Amino acid sequence: MPTLIPAASRTMAVFELFAREKRELSNSDVARLLSVAESSSLDLMYTLHSLGYLMRTSRTRRYYPTARLLETARQISENDPLTTVAREAVEQLGAKTDETVFFGVLDASAVKVVAVQPSRMPLRYIIEVGSRAALHASALGKALLGLLPADEARATLGKSKLRPFTEHTVLDVDELMAQVARGRDRGWYEAREEGSEGVHGLAVSGWLGGQPVGISLAGPAERMKRSQDAYLTAMREVRDSLMADT
Repeated sequence: MPTLIPAASRTMAVFELFAREKRELSNSDVARLLSVAESSSLDLMYTLHSLGYLMRTSRTRRYYPTARLLETARQISENDPLTTVAREAVEQLGAKTDETVFFGVLDASAVKVVAVQPSRMPLRYIIEVGSRAALHASALGKALLGLLPADEARATLGKSKLRPFTEHTVLDVDELMAQVARGRDRGWYEAREEGSEGVHGLAVSGWLGGQPVGISLAGPAERMKRSQDAYLTAMREVRDSLMADT
């Protein structure tokens, strides 16, 4: 059976401590806040400082993390399989439709956008990587809710702030659950000017490494309606080639 390595746990606790305290810390501070002996704290801080993960001020002799951890995390993130698939998905669907495409994951009570391929058309929907979309007012949000058991989806909506974005935004949980059920039955989801005036969204969802994920198109309502069948075909093709269906 695998066992926990105390030194590894303590190392991570040091970085979590700096994140919580948001200030420079002395060795004594670290020892006290982590409830460890000062000698143990000193060895750990010395090691992290020698490796370049901590800096130490010459005047106060206090420690603070350097940017090395952030750079290491950035490099890991760039090669994350989820990010790689997300980028491939939006690039493929963008090439097929030339609408704005975005890929998202469920993040607590919202959708976190992890990849975007913007449309090249003059009139287009704009969204950025890192944006958070409302579950109740986006096709992508409904698509991700559609992957959850009904009671879990309802509970997730209950934790969300169901605020109106347009006059078309649905705020009634029962009606939202009915929309999710319809989307699950037909295999795709939509939002008709519910998150932004004049914008229509379409989305499909699936599983990637056990994680619920979704891909969405959004653009001017009339253009989206006119091309809906072709867009849905393209979305299914990309989804089925890159992730498991529900």
